[in-house]
Amino acid sequence: MDDEDDDSDDWNEVEEMDQPLAVCLFCPRGFGAISDAITHCKRDHLFDLHKLRTRFNMDCFSFIKLVNYIRIHHPEPSVLMDSMELVWEGEEYMKPVHEDDPWLMFDIDDLEVPFPKISIGNNGFHVVNAENGCVTLSEQHFTELQRTIQTLTAQVQEKDAVLEGMLQDMEVMRGATRHLLGSSKCSESAEPLLERGDHVRTDSYRKAILENQATMAGRSVLDLGCGTGILSMFAASAGALRVVGIDQSDIIYHAMDIIRENHLSAKVQLVKGRLEDTNLPIEKVDVIVSEWMGYFLLFEGMLDSLIYARDHYLSPGGLLLPNRCSISLLGVADLVRYGELVGFWSDVYGYRMSCLQREVVREPMVEVISEEKVVTDTCLLTQLDLYTCTIDSVDFTADFELRVTRDDTLTALAGFFDVFFDLPCHDKLHEDYLHGVFLNLFLDGEVLSGKLICQRHRKEVRSLTVTIILQGKKCKYIMS
Repeated sequence: MDDEDDDSDDWNEVEEMDQPLAVCLFCPRGFGAISDAITHCKRDHLFDLHKLRTRFNMDCFSFIKLVNYIRIHHPEPSVLMDSMELVWEGEEYMKPVHEDDPWLMFDIDDLEVPFPKISIGNNGFHVVNAENGCVTLSEQHFTELQRTIQTLTAQVQEKDAVLEGMLQDMEVMRGATRHLLGSSKCSESAEPLLERGDHVRTDSYRKAILENQATMAGRSVLDLGCGTGILSMFAASAGALRVVGIDQSDIIYHAMDIIRENHLSAKVQLVKGRLEDTNLPIEKVDVIVSEWMGYFLLFEGMLDSLIYARDHYLSPGGLLLPNRCSISLLGVADLVRYGELVGFWSDVYGYRMSCLQREVVREPMVEVISEEKVVTDTCLLTQLDLYTCTIDSVDFTADFELRVTRDDTLTALAGFFDVFFDLPCHDKLHEDYLHGVFLNLFLDGEVLSGKLICQRHRKEVRSLTVTIILQGKKCKYIMS
């Protein structure tokens, strides 16, 4: 038992020794607790973090940038305290200067608010003379009252600034909530597909990258729309010399933590921003990898950004992953689902709401389609060679013919896309989506002829207008 206790003590000592010291931002002194380092900075360097936080309404990301800015440029504390603008707001300051820096782990929201100590004289009270309705104060008492008023006024102003920042944050949250509620129909129908599709997509990319390591070894890689950074990590694990990931979403801050957690910071560098508005820290790359596809391939996808990346950053002879895509069409028979979507409105608690049936029919659906529901062969609508396509490739018109494979009632047309990685060891990625809704009886062997017109929305560049003409019926869908 004694040996086990000794081992346990040794283990605890090692854990304590492994805890990095919080090194002062302005001198080499280290502290066991970040609170002690903050106190030291205020007392010995006159660097008041609380005042800066209040002045600029700093959040955790702004604080991280401040720490890295100081580590890189070593400014005088007085310069920062006198500053009236955020000179550390650049996204380059999100990259840690020191790995496992305790300052970067500190939550600035936990910063204690100091309460000023107000002196009221040597004996704790002042003598006040009152005569004929007039009050006479000593000069010292008057000065202290003025100082107290100034201090309290400053406190109120600081609190007002904090409250104003909170109100702004609430407005942002309300706006996000309104956006989510406004797109709830699409979100609700897409959720089951996303749970399946994310895994299918990610595993397909994993195989394409890790089973073809020769395409990555010693090369530079751009991960466009990197999200959580999973593709960047695949590339780094496959032997890439350098990986740069970019994403406009705030999820990139989590990706930075993920990269650090997996000890890949030496290879992977992440940048926040829109590619077209950002100067990347690399002039050219050998490989561009991107999970850019949207619903029906093109809806809310990033084809425009991919083309920009290809034209501006891909080296001659460089590799695109994936390198080509196709969109196809097939017929679906699913009377149960049709009844859920359309027939429901014929009897809602005994009331007819048939006008809403038309709204449902106009709404593109996102569904997982089982093989037994498919009642036609498939027809290729368009193909995209990502090495040569342009932003105009979003607009296309395609005639289609679908041969019915069994007697059944056609309830919908489904558009699906395939993505290809033309590499030595890889298959295609396949995803399907439900769009047009019809209700017609067709016989085995019958051929359905029609036309599909896909156009970029005139006002919303990431949205699509899809028109389907079949058997004399014309249906127009706005995918937005």
